[in-house]
Amino acid sequence: MACLFIFFSVLLLTICSAFSSSNSDTLREGAFLSVEKQDDVLVSSNGIFSAGFHPVGQNAYCFAIWFNHPLYNYQNVTSRTVVWMTNRDEPVYEKVSKLSLQKDGNLVLTDAGRLVIWATDTASLSPAFLYLHDNGNLMLNNSKGVLWQSFDSPTDTLLPLQLFTKSTKLVSSRSESNFSTGFYTFSFSDNNLLNLIFDNSEVSSVYWPPPWLVSWEAGRSTYNNSRVAMLNSLGNFSSSDDFTFLATDYGSILQRRLRMDYDGNIRLYSRTNDGAEWYVSWEAIPDPCKINGICGVNGLCTYDYSSGRKCSCLPGYKMKNRTDWTKGCEPKFNPSCNRNDSKFIRLFSVEFYGYDYGFFPNYTLSQCEQLCSSLCNCKGFQYSFFNTGIINCYPKKLLLNGYRTPSFFGDLYLRLPNSYHLPQEKTLEEFSLECSDVTAQELNRTYSKKHENQSVKLLLWFVTGVGGFQLICFVSVCSFLFIRNQREARDHIGGYLVAATGFKRYSFDELKKATRGFKEEIGRGSGGIVYKGVPSDDRVAAVKRLNQEDNQGEAEFLAEVNTIGRLNHMHLMEMWGYCAEGKHRLLVYEYLEHGSLKHNLSSNVLDWKKMFEIAVGTAKGLAYLHEECLEWILHCDVKPQNILLDSNYSPKVADFGLSKLLKRGELNNSRFSRIRGTRGYMAPEWVSNQPITSKVDVYSYGIVVLEMLTGKSPTTDIKAVDETGKTENRGLVSWVRENIKGSSSDEIEPSLEKIMDPSMGEECDMMKMAKLLVVAMKCVEEEKGGRPTMSQVVEMLQDNH
Repeated sequence: MACLFIFFSVLLLTICSAFSSSNSDTLREGAFLSVEKQDDVLVSSNGIFSAGFHPVGQNAYCFAIWFNHPLYNYQNVTSRTVVWMTNRDEPVYEKVSKLSLQKDGNLVLTDAGRLVIWATDTASLSPAFLYLHDNGNLMLNNSKGVLWQSFDSPTDTLLPLQLFTKSTKLVSSRSESNFSTGFYTFSFSDNNLLNLIFDNSEVSSVYWPPPWLVSWEAGRSTYNNSRVAMLNSLGNFSSSDDFTFLATDYGSILQRRLRMDYDGNIRLYSRTNDGAEWYVSWEAIPDPCKINGICGVNGLCTYDYSSGRKCSCLPGYKMKNRTDWTKGCEPKFNPSCNRNDSKFIRLFSVEFYGYDYGFFPNYTLSQCEQLCSSLCNCKGFQYSFFNTGIINCYPKKLLLNGYRTPSFFGDLYLRLPNSYHLPQEKTLEEFSLECSDVTAQELNRTYSKKHENQSVKLLLWFVTGVGGFQLICFVSVCSFLFIRNQREARDHIGGYLVAATGFKRYSFDELKKATRGFKEEIGRGSGGIVYKGVPSDDRVAAVKRLNQEDNQGEAEFLAEVNTIGRLNHMHLMEMWGYCAEGKHRLLVYEYLEHGSLKHNLSSNVLDWKKMFEIAVGTAKGLAYLHEECLEWILHCDVKPQNILLDSNYSPKVADFGLSKLLKRGELNNSRFSRIRGTRGYMAPEWVSNQPITSKVDVYSYGIVVLEMLTGKSPTTDIKAVDETGKTENRGLVSWVRENIKGSSSDEIEPSLEKIMDPSMGEECDMMKMAKLLVVAMKCVEEEKGGRPTMSQVVEMLQDNH
């Protein structure tokens, strides 16, 4: 009897499953929507929305929601306005595929009935049903409420009254006809602001609101961490960061949708309910050339209202992929690092935003050319003018986000090899997209049917049903555990990945392979270990693997990624990418051949000239952190181990794991939750409960300069003889003060011999060494008010008088 009961139960389940839903707003348990029936759709009770299989290729379909009233193009061919799609990157085959509501309350999309493409991973003891609401929300309900709804996971469109939260985002499609995931995202950032991000897996950057504006200058507020926004049916959009807008047709009861378009602009569309054409009633960016990445690397965007937007390749470059402008342009020449083999082509009123080596004010054109020529990977430089008469030089490591506009007061000087000869008739090479080469790819599916009698078929159904039930139980448990673990891992590091950076995401396996299993250690600290490696791009890199068990290591990861993404300076260490995969957190830096200043000091390979240039370069890097970047930044751990030297012994300040981002004007009120830094290099403020300002870095810098001059470590006591002849231990600062006591700034040179490291040699420039000593002693004043700023340190060191 038990076997008979099971047999009839399975048979009944099979028979019930064979009935699909058609032209209703509700799908019941055991029913399904089939890809093979065009009228197998859910229709909202008001007739505005439909949900079903939408064709995305010759034999490929995605399950989607769309407006019922179609659009008609100039050939009178209808097209749907899709507002939600669940399997945009994994379309299903045109036969046998279906969306099923299972008896356990799980909604499952299967490809040809064999492979689960997508599922809601829900479960319900009471009967569940799928319902298409009049507002376009597809809801899976049971007697107790909502189990799942499409409004919680939007694709590229936000509908009226759909709540937009910190856990949701709009991601553009790849193109107008390609629905797969594109490069542009609309979401809340970790600092509670709505923004637009360009991310093509190689580079990532925020372009709206304008990144050069701090939040209040853009009319935004970071103080509300609820991170919620909504569009109402009248055309009013309001967000918790104080961003709001009204549609141009505000107040009218119309169909509306806010869409993250494939071209990187977010627009509000409106239309009447009779299937009329959609029109734009608001858009975030009026000038489409201001959208990042739109013409790719080495591409230039131009725009006018009559002809619209147009992309061109820079002189000496050609289009990389004739079907896709986002791939950008590639050089027709072989790039060279020879500084004597460079010429510069002037492109008027052309700006490339971001990816600077640094900011160099009041440089002459010749100085800017020389600077770019000396940098191996410098692609050109921006030379811009301001109303104040200041001329700024920005050497470029990457030519991305380029556009030409008459409102820009500056030019781009493009670097080309002397051997490359430009065509005489034109300077910009224009290309048209070869759309005819883009064809829809068929899904490769093959199926065979066998002839079997009815009794054998029923027996097979019974065996399959019992085995399938066991398999479903097993797979469901495994899937639940896997998905839960994946969610926990994603939630844990989700905030890290929204950083507006211009570098690459690496996988853990890629970095493990690049470092040969993390074998060659080149440095370590409290936050992690640094290894030498060679990633897939064949550049030698320094890979910092943060401690997994150390909470401080996780904090350092967040600080470094968010901080370094804002920084570009020739005396700051460049970060190429990062990895955030499960518990693994790694940072990928440029590899600097000569290692740390600490290592070079102990090996006595630095002469006085290198010492002086290292002191000047380090001061410039810290001055940039404190005063020149968009947000003032404190390093908080300046020491010789964190000053690295390249092949020319040029210094680069590194390791921002202990840095603290501060808004402009908030330095005097800042507080730190814990003491930061390294013993011997820490300013007195850390232990005296005083406000922490940029002067803590000034103090640490002064200690580093004293260590360079004396060859003595600040972490070990120095034996000294007092006036009574008694021997006692002194710290580095007190020992130097004792030896130069009574010497004025102009007469300090004779005292140098008492403290200077003998390895400096007798031929060193005593005037410059005296200048270093004077500056260092000013930097290590006990009272922070007596210390100079880092920009004043640079001025003092470069003063020729």
